[in-house]
Amino acid sequence: MSISRTHASYFTDPPPGPVEVESPRPSEFEIIGTSAAMRRLRLQVQRIGPHFRTVLVSGEVGTGKELVAHALHEMSQGCSGPFVTCHAAALEDSLANLTEPEGESAPSGDTIDRLVKMSQRGTLFLDGISEMPLDSQLRLLRILRRHELAQNHLETPRPDLRMIATTSENLKILTSAGRFRQDLYQRLATVEIVVPPLRAHLDDLPELSKRLLDRFALLYGRTAPKISHDAMERMLGYRWRGNVRELESVLRNSLLQVEGSVLEPHHLPPLANVTVSDSTTGGAGKSARLQDVVDQHVLSVLKDCRGNKLRAAEVLGISRSTLYRMLDAVAPASLH
Repeated sequence: MSISRTHASYFTDPPPGPVEVESPRPSEFEIIGTSAAMRRLRLQVQRIGPHFRTVLVSGEVGTGKELVAHALHEMSQGCSGPFVTCHAAALEDSLANLTEPEGESAPSGDTIDRLVKMSQRGTLFLDGISEMPLDSQLRLLRILRRHELAQNHLETPRPDLRMIATTSENLKILTSAGRFRQDLYQRLATVEIVVPPLRAHLDDLPELSKRLLDRFALLYGRTAPKISHDAMERMLGYRWRGNVRELESVLRNSLLQVEGSVLEPHHLPPLANVTVSDSTTGGAGKSARLQDVVDQHVLSVLKDCRGNKLRAAEVLGISRSTLYRMLDAVAPASLH
């Protein structure tokens, strides 16, 4: 894995490596919304940002956890330093190749050490920490402890380092189930911020939609259309399982369908919440097993996303690892 020091380095799905962010970022990573939920979130960021050392940001897939992490970094004393992002899946691949018997020093050029050095006087952002297997969690914990001990040495100045981790799963539940290490959880969750799902602050949907359309229109060199009353009513009646990320995708694609100055309902993709009768075939209806309904819905979403599993996970509001497990259970032979 190659690592370069920049103001914002990104590691995404394997194969891991730095990539550019194509979508424009909100100005100063603004948290949009006037609802009570968004006001509380902004207040938390304002209170925690200037002082944090370790923060856990939790919430469903697509809620904007990375945006919150950027906002925390921008308000911190290390805002002029680097913001280094690494996805746990990419980190897992690197750690899995390490052999480090307990008590030995970290191998030269160790990935974690390099990430920590890159993040000095800035912020290290570990995205999707819940997807890291237990053996990799232990390796990460040992390296963090070893680094902390080294930096506490009298002859070595302690760097100005901040760490933010995100999760779309409840780490307390994973810890109780033995799927996440209690000691690592305690180290990461000194302070926790919970990002609410979009359905919990639908009052913000009109403002958020306008801001997103303005952004995408600028990106495509077009004039941002207004959203008709009927189109907005249809959007307000949808559950948005993929949260803001799904809203971004819907508005981006809908904008490309608009020829005039108004976005109408027919410009939107199908927005219908799944019911038992909608999700089953052959007249099974109410007699269908719940698991069959879930399986059919997962396959339907995957088909709508043209086989893109990352996109399907975003729409479903689950992690990629959860989607993979579900697909393995449904049709392991035909889906891989």
